[in-house]
Amino acid sequence: MRNLALDPRLRELARDVLGTGAVPFRATHFDKSRAANWLVVWHQDTALPLEGRHELPGWGPWSSKAGVVYAHAPAWALEGVVALRLSLTDSTPTNGSLRVLPGSHRNGVLGDDEIARLVAAGEPHLAVVPAGSVLVMRPLLVHASSKSESGAPRRVLHIEYASDLRLSDGLRLAIA
Repeated sequence: MRNLALDPRLRELARDVLGTGAVPFRATHFDKSRAANWLVVWHQDTALPLEGRHELPGWGPWSSKAGVVYAHAPAWALEGVVALRLSLTDSTPTNGSLRVLPGSHRNGVLGDDEIARLVAAGEPHLAVVPAGSVLVMRPLLVHASSKSESGAPRRVLHIEYASDLRLSDGLRLAIA
């Protein structure tokens, strides 16, 4: 996964959004299938892995997972992050594809009620993409996915890049 995350073609895509920096810091493999089929409610990705805990305004709540410290981040920190979602299988209308609210990443960090209002008023877009495609998304993009209706697998490698691992006030992203 590390070699793929460092691939110059992917880093160039991330740089197109972030500017000169594009440091991979976290990767997640999603494998939705008949055996593992789940629903993801509308949300934003606001928790970042950090090298340590520093109580600062705008950060938190704090948690720990597998020995890594996480905090929900303020919008300014999340604006320096982009995710590249590599589709390892076809994403279809029936296999639990990602749904997004286009442009919602421009609204900053939203509460549950604000997200619910956006979903009710918005027109979700179903991200149907063929295997081998790369979908670029910001962590503040409001998104969700349904359970697969078809049982066909949907596999995605979600790699997050930051413009810089150093944030401010002693905070630094952890490689997770």
